[in-house]
Amino acid sequence: MTLRKSLMVLVFGLPIAAQAQPIQGLYLGGGIGGNYLQSTDIKGSDFGDANSSVDFHWGWAGVLSLGWGFGNGLRAEIEGSYRQNEVSDISFPGLSNFTEKGTARSWGAMANVLYDIDLGNALWGVTPYVGAGLGYIWHEYDKIGVRVGGNTVDFNGDGGAFAYQAILGAAYPIRQVPGLSVTAEYRFLGAASQSVTGTGRATLPGEADAANLKLDVDNFNHSLLIGLRYAFNAAPAPVAAAAPAPAAMRSYLVFFDWNRSDLTDRARQIIAEAAQSRMSQQVTRIEVNGFADRSGSAQYNEVISLRRAEAVAAELLRRGVPRNEIVTRGFGEANPLVPTADGVREPQNRRVEILLR
Repeated sequence: MTLRKSLMVLVFGLPIAAQAQPIQGLYLGGGIGGNYLQSTDIKGSDFGDANSSVDFHWGWAGVLSLGWGFGNGLRAEIEGSYRQNEVSDISFPGLSNFTEKGTARSWGAMANVLYDIDLGNALWGVTPYVGAGLGYIWHEYDKIGVRVGGNTVDFNGDGGAFAYQAILGAAYPIRQVPGLSVTAEYRFLGAASQSVTGTGRATLPGEADAANLKLDVDNFNHSLLIGLRYAFNAAPAPVAAAAPAPAAMRSYLVFFDWNRSDLTDRARQIIAEAAQSRMSQQVTRIEVNGFADRSGSAQYNEVISLRRAEAVAAELLRRGVPRNEIVTRGFGEANPLVPTADGVREPQNRRVEILLR
């Protein structure tokens, strides 16, 4: 006998969400949603040429994944999944007045590749993503059949097949918990022609059990899932480097070469202008704030940002600014002029800000 089937999954809407910066390193994700298994055609020698079918109620699906982000939007993950649906209707031409029963279940193991689409600050920080995967699906039929009075005819069987899937989703970051995002996904999962082998059981008068029955099954799934994803290496939101400046405050920017804290000729000219401005207006404090790009570790970037600030402060002292007016600080990667992913060398973020207050 031949069974043909496919699957459709449905889930409630949720606050689809975003990742402000690409995931880098290990992450863990999970999702759950409604599941609808589409009508399955049944053909085979035991059914003659009659067209028979099985329909299913909406059920449910769950997915767990462990993955790795490469910091450029690309991700790879392994996934385990489970789906379950109950029989709602069985159609046998010429037969009626029976009660349908049974459960269809699927277990899956997939390897996926995904890509996060960076939209910047658009859509409230929502980050869409697309993906595809390959793997294996194990399918089970549990007592799928009919009941007539106190008599039954049903089938129990299982079997596995190669599977493939496509993924379309979106993520929204929970700002209060760095690395945590709410996710919403659509997944299409299909299996190659699948053989389900098992045993038919009958309690109808004159009918005997049948062993080694084989069903050829087409297994297609459409899933909508809502879930959570946590990236373990997410950096916390940067802290503001300084209080809001009054309108009369003047500022100067000094830029640095990569991994350097020495002053260029242009940098010395800018510092000289700041020192001259200090002489021409009422200044009670000069803030010298150093910053770094994200190409090194957070700890190293704090160190080099402070070195840059100290180099600028030394030049101000050389040009006659009193030491007690200068406040020197290093803020590392915080407050970039140009937001970037981790590891990016951005010249505008390698700077010292001189604030005359």
